[in-house]
Amino acid sequence: MEYLPLIIQLVTGAGGGNAAAKLLKKLDLGIVGNSIAGIIGGGLGGQLLAMLGMSAGPSGAMDLSAILGSVASGGVGGGVLLAVFGMVKNALSAGQARQAES
Repeated sequence: MEYLPLIIQLVTGAGGGNAAAKLLKKLDLGIVGNSIAGIIGGGLGGQLLAMLGMSAGPSGAMDLSAILGSVASGGVGGGVLLAVFGMVKNALSAGQARQAES
């Protein structure tokens, strides 16, 4: 098992999570929360693409296209998971606010 694609996905996932938080201010979880959500999303996004057969080349070699695929899957996965976590956090806090008003 090669660890370089996973490391790339985790690092770019953290970057994708923080970038998504800057674009979607309402979903911001703080820099640590954004990074954690991004890291998890980057790892999951990369694994999902690997299961679909869209990771490294047939020999498992890391060429430019495999590296770019790892960067893209990590960044997008991190951004998507941050958005999901942010929406859940907002829904929970809105529910608590309504419950407090009752």
